[in-house]
Amino acid sequence: MLPDKIAPGLLGFDFDGVIADTAETFIRLACEEYELCGICPEDITNFEVEQCLDIAPEIVNDIFTRVLLDSVATGLKPMPGAVEVIGEMADKAHITVVTARPVADPVHDWLQSVFPKSTLPAIRVVAMGAHDDKSRHIHKQGLQYFIDDRAETCVQLNTTGIQPIVFSQPWNENRHRLPVVNSWEEIRALCL
Repeated sequence: MLPDKIAPGLLGFDFDGVIADTAETFIRLACEEYELCGICPEDITNFEVEQCLDIAPEIVNDIFTRVLLDSVATGLKPMPGAVEVIGEMADKAHITVVTARPVADPVHDWLQSVFPKSTLPAIRVVAMGAHDDKSRHIHKQGLQYFIDDRAETCVQLNTTGIQPIVFSQPWNENRHRLPVVNSWEEIRALCL
C-alpha cells in the first residue's frame, strides 16, 4: 500500500517509458525508416519488443540504439503531463532519474531540449547501464519509492526495501501485483 502522499524527494523515476515516450518514437521510426507501419502501443506486450512484434532484431536494435545515443534527433517526446508535473515537483525537491541507459549525456541533452531552464538544476540523472542493478543506485540516492515501466525491475525493487510503483504500459500488464499509476496526473495526486 502507498501512503496518502509521497514526499517528492523520496520518489525516483525511470526515464524511458515513464518520463519519455520511447514507444511512440520506436513506432514512428519503424514506420518512417523501415516501412513497418501499423504498429500500435498495445501491440508491444513484452518489454523485449522482438518477442511480441514481427520485426528483425537488427531493426529493433538499430532503432533503440539511435534513441539511446541521440534522443533529441530522434524526436523523443515527453509522456503527457511529465514536464508540468516534474516542474511542480522540482519546486519542492530534487528529482532523481535512474535509467538503465549506459550514458547520461543523451538524457541531459533531451532534458535541456524539453524542460524549462528553471527546472533543470533540480533534476539529477543516474545512468547505470543495467536494468537489474537499479536498487543499488536508488538506495544510494536515498529514495524510498520508484516509478518504472518494466515490471521485472519493479518486482526486484520490491525485494530490496524500495516501494515500486509500476507506470502502466501494455508491456507490463498482468506481470505483477504492485501499485500502479496510469498517468502523470496520478503521479501529481500522489506527490502534490
